[in-house]
Amino acid sequence: MSTHKVIRVTSKTKGPSGLQSFEEPIPTISQDEILVRVRGATLNFRDLAITTGQYPLKTLDNVVPGSDVAGEVVQVGARVTTFSVGDRVVAPISFDFQYGVVTEEVHHTALGGGRDGALAEYTVMPAYGAMKLPKSSHDFIQWAALVTAGGTAWNCLYGCNPLRAGQTVLCSGTGGVSLAAMVFAKAAGAITIVTSSSDEKLKHVQDAYGAQHLINYKTTPNWADEVLRITGGEGAHHVIEIGGGGTIMQSAKAVARGGVISLVGFLHPDSEDKIHDLVMGIMLRGSIVRGVLGASKQQLEDAIDCMAKLQLQMPIDKVFGFTQEEVVAAYEHLAAGKQIGKIGINLG
Repeated sequence: MSTHKVIRVTSKTKGPSGLQSFEEPIPTISQDEILVRVRGATLNFRDLAITTGQYPLKTLDNVVPGSDVAGEVVQVGARVTTFSVGDRVVAPISFDFQYGVVTEEVHHTALGGGRDGALAEYTVMPAYGAMKLPKSSHDFIQWAALVTAGGTAWNCLYGCNPLRAGQTVLCSGTGGVSLAAMVFAKAAGAITIVTSSSDEKLKHVQDAYGAQHLINYKTTPNWADEVLRITGGEGAHHVIEIGGGGTIMQSAKAVARGGVISLVGFLHPDSEDKIHDLVMGIMLRGSIVRGVLGASKQQLEDAIDCMAKLQLQMPIDKVFGFTQEEVVAAYEHLAAGKQIGKIGINLG
């Protein structure tokens, strides 16, 4: 076989309807690269935003979308000694994000945006960028789900002031990053609080994943007060903030003194006109507000090790097939916002 199927974003304004399937030559590798048969991918809000013109960073035209890729090595470059055919692998969101803080270069080389990403049957990885997966019972969808959601959650909890047992983690919503953070937080012996606008979602998260405290932010609009009540006035030591301008005021009120607010999303962009109150709240609590864009290879390796050794499961909502129709349906499912956890795509 000399060709393979790829999905490309043919329009940045049409949404999921701009996704199209193509048959293209299987890529060739250099001496320092590996060829990977992609087996599993998962979607992020970023993938949807790229198709609707909402993503704030520049992306390639006709890009192959998706930053979450897991597969197996089918060919190894002549100078590659760290991988063998048959190895199971994943890659960080950018091959250039090896360690340390995110750089401008990383923004422009992220998979599914600055370079072709996960939704192709075969992909090329530089050997220095790929990570060999340990033996475990996790399938490829589980490992793909770890890349962005799990890696970002790990960065939130351990990239600044490391989470400690007995601390409280506030997870905003029931999307991939928030639930991955909840899974890692529970594994570390932390207390978890999860918010959602749906009682049904909250019940599922509690029953399936053991969330300890639940808040419906629709029926409790001043949910920061409820966080303070739950924590005896102390607040949450880590806040996973996915809403952006529309929710940051509540997060700043809910965070503990010296705690960390990790900004990872922009689902509610409408800013509240209370910047002075926001700044004063952060100052008075001595809290840290940091932007988090995925995870470095080093951080992802730590998350992989934790997931494998503790047999943790990344929450998966639904898995779709790899046809144009099913990929479009997966994006539409993401756009509807009804998922609990990650949306997977099985590439075979």
